[in-house]
Amino acid sequence: MKKIFAVFGLISKIQIGVILNEVPMFFSGRSEESGLRNGCISTPNASSRFFAALRMTTVIFLSWLLVIFLPVITSAQEFAKYGGEFMYIGVGGRALGLGSAYAALANDVTASYWNPAGIARIDYPQIAASHDERFGNLINYDYGAFAFPYGTNSVNSETGETEYKASSFAISIIRLGTDGIPDTRKAWADSNGNGLFDDGAGLRPDYNAITFFNASDWIVYGTYAQQYSENLYYGANVKLIRRNVGEFNGTGIGFDIGVLYLPFDKLSLGANLQDATTTLVAWNTGTNELISPTLKIGAAYYFEVFNGRLTPALGADVRFENRRFSAVANVGPISFDPQAGVEFDYDNLVAIRAGYNDVGNLTIGAGIHLRKLDIDYSFAKFDAADQLGNTHRISLRLTLEEPQYFRGAE
Repeated sequence: MKKIFAVFGLISKIQIGVILNEVPMFFSGRSEESGLRNGCISTPNASSRFFAALRMTTVIFLSWLLVIFLPVITSAQEFAKYGGEFMYIGVGGRALGLGSAYAALANDVTASYWNPAGIARIDYPQIAASHDERFGNLINYDYGAFAFPYGTNSVNSETGETEYKASSFAISIIRLGTDGIPDTRKAWADSNGNGLFDDGAGLRPDYNAITFFNASDWIVYGTYAQQYSENLYYGANVKLIRRNVGEFNGTGIGFDIGVLYLPFDKLSLGANLQDATTTLVAWNTGTNELISPTLKIGAAYYFEVFNGRLTPALGADVRFENRRFSAVANVGPISFDPQAGVEFDYDNLVAIRAGYNDVGNLTIGAGIHLRKLDIDYSFAKFDAADQLGNTHRISLRLTLEEPQYFRGAE
């Protein structure tokens, strides 16, 4: 207990020092790097404010994160190979129809999952939702999200330089679950109490003792993204995780960091480091799972053809959990699973898509663009379709495209 209070005291001192050092610099617009120039105090540039805020936020947040998980850092921990699979299914019919090669294309509300930097590119609030039933309707997968833009870029009247203040916020929820699972543990006789069910002819379960439970995984994403320069965007997720299997449950927190770079007018590059700090899921059984990072990378290029836009996209998931046989390629403990997709969007009215995803499935999809509503469909073929069934996904994306909701509108 004394050690815990000592950590609290140390953290408080660190936070006070950071605040006293960084807050004046950030809000007054001065930094240690700017100093005195030509006998007067210089005004800040975008990078000095950004790094001042980043240092302040990072130190405070990580210090309190240490306190939150202080009781469990000495508990049993292990890296859970494939432990993060429930977070890697993907969202949005457009992205899934492209074989999940979407890290460089993400520019709507679903970007909070694929690449959080991409939501900085929206100019109107957006709402998205989807539902699909997988593996012969055994598993339900639901997704909902809301994103809204905040701030706008402006030109400094004195220097003539553009000040990049365009940012966006989003919140997303994903649920993967199987409901109504029969629990027959109390339905069979155990006359001697040895934990083994009685064996014998004619034994029947007590159907009145059968109960039902759910197995579900919940992920809630909080996303922030900002434009950093004319062709560079960055963003981050804080995600809260809740896993339930009957009376057993686990709780965790994770972080994603994304970057989107547009070096040329028609070329887009993206990267998203999911579970960047290694995600911890603490179970009520006393076991703690560690989910290792996954790096999503991608590139896309746009061609204007036939009164539409043709977009080939490439991507890959780079994992660090020693996958050898389930991955397409690996170098030691680092594995690589490529994705590819192509989309043709005709006159911003209708789109057709095809792709190949990281688990080796061929995908196809289509989309319809209405005035404020986008409807996207994707189909994934499984090799064992006769046993598990193929997967159909439909997603809706509503854009509140009204003048009063435009980025920066008064």
